[in-house]
Amino acid sequence: MTIPAWILDIFAAVMLVVAAVSAARLVAARPWRRGRGAATADIDVAHLLMAIAMAGTLAASLRTLPNDAWDVIFAAATAWFAYHVARDARRVGIRALSGGHCAPHLVHSAAMLYMFVAVTAPAASAGSAMSGMAGSGMQTLRLPIVAFLFALVLIGYTIWDLDQLSGPGASGHYSLAARIAPAGAVAPALAGAESPAAAFSGLTSAGSPTSAGSTVATVPPPAEADQTAPRDPYPVSSGAGRLVLAPWVATSCRIAMGITMALMLIIMI
Repeated sequence: MTIPAWILDIFAAVMLVVAAVSAARLVAARPWRRGRGAATADIDVAHLLMAIAMAGTLAASLRTLPNDAWDVIFAAATAWFAYHVARDARRVGIRALSGGHCAPHLVHSAAMLYMFVAVTAPAASAGSAMSGMAGSGMQTLRLPIVAFLFALVLIGYTIWDLDQLSGPGASGHYSLAARIAPAGAVAPALAGAESPAAAFSGLTSAGSPTSAGSTVATVPPPAEADQTAPRDPYPVSSGAGRLVLAPWVATSCRIAMGITMALMLIIMI
């Protein structure tokens, strides 16, 4: 299947935007300080690497690393998210695959690993790396049925993400609360809340009652910063920091990557 190069360039540009947003989220969250941003740093790192890899696949001029390097990176990402999905499944069962935090990222990582491992170079450039999809020498994939199944699952998760963005209980709220709040604070919040968003509000509002009228334990505020220390140029409390770290931003990035990844798989079947 061939597709005009300009369409691929548009998707490559979108992936560069996703990479830039993911990098901005990492800077704003400051995960190296083991604060709130550390809870979602793995997601942002995965988004950053996937977006760079897909941009290089869609446009040869944006290619960065060789196939072997991406194989290792996405194998590690797949193992990382598989571990977290298995851990979530032990707690909540099959719900870890539908409303869980890491299941979509496991599918994304596995799909990227498959694309780089199963790619078949065209006869005109046998043995070359995956380095662009436009033109008559476009690569194809071994076991195309696997690519088709991945595309279906990716489309399914993308539709689910779109529904969560438009619904009252955004998908990012419960996931973020569960990974950030102490174990003793999550259960009381969920017990009295009518929705995941309400539970997250209960966890982050000091002493505020849930919809059931009960008061939940709250996360203690961090210790007051040393006034003599140099001012942080990227404070999370700033308006820009809050905006870039909003759950809907990460979900939007995942939607863009899911659509792009599904398109790439279908093109290469």
